[in-house]
Amino acid sequence: MTEALTITASSIDPGLLVLPWRTPLADWPSRDIVYLPKGISRHLVRFANLSERVVAIKETTAEMARREYDMLGSLARLDVPCVDRVAVIDGREDADGNPLPAALVTAHLKFSLPYRALFTQVLRPETATRLVDALAVLLVRLHNVGFFWGDVSLSNTLFRRDAGAFAAYLVDAETGELHEAGLTPGQRMHDLDIARTNIAGEIMDLAAGGRLEGGADALAIADGIMSAYYSLWAELTDRETFSVSEAWRLTERVERLNALGFDIGEMAIQTTADGERVSIQPKVVDAGHHQRRLIRLTGLDVEENQARRLLNDLDEYRLRRTSSRASESDDEERLAHEWLTRVFEPVVRAIPWELRAKLEPAQVFHEVLEHRWFRAQEQSRSIPLAEALSSYIDTELRHRRDEATVMGPPTETMALPVITADIATHDTDDDEIDWRDLV
Repeated sequence: MTEALTITASSIDPGLLVLPWRTPLADWPSRDIVYLPKGISRHLVRFANLSERVVAIKETTAEMARREYDMLGSLARLDVPCVDRVAVIDGREDADGNPLPAALVTAHLKFSLPYRALFTQVLRPETATRLVDALAVLLVRLHNVGFFWGDVSLSNTLFRRDAGAFAAYLVDAETGELHEAGLTPGQRMHDLDIARTNIAGEIMDLAAGGRLEGGADALAIADGIMSAYYSLWAELTDRETFSVSEAWRLTERVERLNALGFDIGEMAIQTTADGERVSIQPKVVDAGHHQRRLIRLTGLDVEENQARRLLNDLDEYRLRRTSSRASESDDEERLAHEWLTRVFEPVVRAIPWELRAKLEPAQVFHEVLEHRWFRAQEQSRSIPLAEALSSYIDTELRHRRDEATVMGPPTETMALPVITADIATHDTDDDEIDWRDLV
């Protein structure tokens, strides 16, 4: 290892020292490389093994690597969805002493995929719309903390399944700028125009390659980010004026924001001189309303829509258990723990070990509930959760590809073998499951 090699990291992983930094990234040996699907990038990006985890390595200039490393740290402190930074490697030289590019190392976001890996053959318009909607939410969150992206695109984003939607994470921040005073309308609109242009190009590229469902309009899909962004931004920031007699509208505004997954940290409230009218405007808005409630009650840290879905099931469970009591609120924490141990955890433990990399536990639980509902509609009867779980594993989960780390060629996904097993005889590493609770 060259003496000039320098590593910048908040915490040094000893595994960084043994990676082949004296070799150009394009020539790294297969023993160090993990083949995962990746998006289109102007730089060479490869995935590698690092201390039993997967990291993404991007070759770039030393200045850009350090700048992006610092920016990712700032975004993480602002609780913005983005990949975690690991290190910057500088001072690289090959065996002959020739300089090599610096490298930015980031953690692979488990259970995330680039947009091209979220469909197997053709992209359906409804899937494209959900991706664009997720990107619009991410862009609003970034703009809300004063971040100008400068290169908004599907390719610079990773997506995680989030109940029936997607959650978007920023993966490339090299063009970004953080403005403590906030963004001007012109900066926000410029970012939005970049997003629309890039998305249209990406969708058209899929259409040219025969990977967009026939009849889908690429421009209409790209335009969707405009309406989704405007609607959410207005809800978060618009001033609203109403009569003092309509004070209930203040509560209604808060509830609408909560339903969208946001909490209000501060609200500006003004009355007219005659006291007849009131104006309100959210000033500090934080994402993750349902996530925070679920963490508080159960300790589960999941995506926002997954949290919403799990909380709905938890609330239904609580109502069933408290239907004969005078009060339903005094036992919320205890009943949440009871739901966690008697409903959620047994479902997760029942998943055969070899299938657990396919989806996140919260996503599996959501899909089991969806599967249960569809089967109940088909059969016009109530389906016990245990029966729905067994059916879901056999008919759906076994045939899904692994999304924890999807192996395959660099830009596509390898078909995984179908594994068969009997859930009724599968042994788990956890406590025995009481199937009587799964009703």
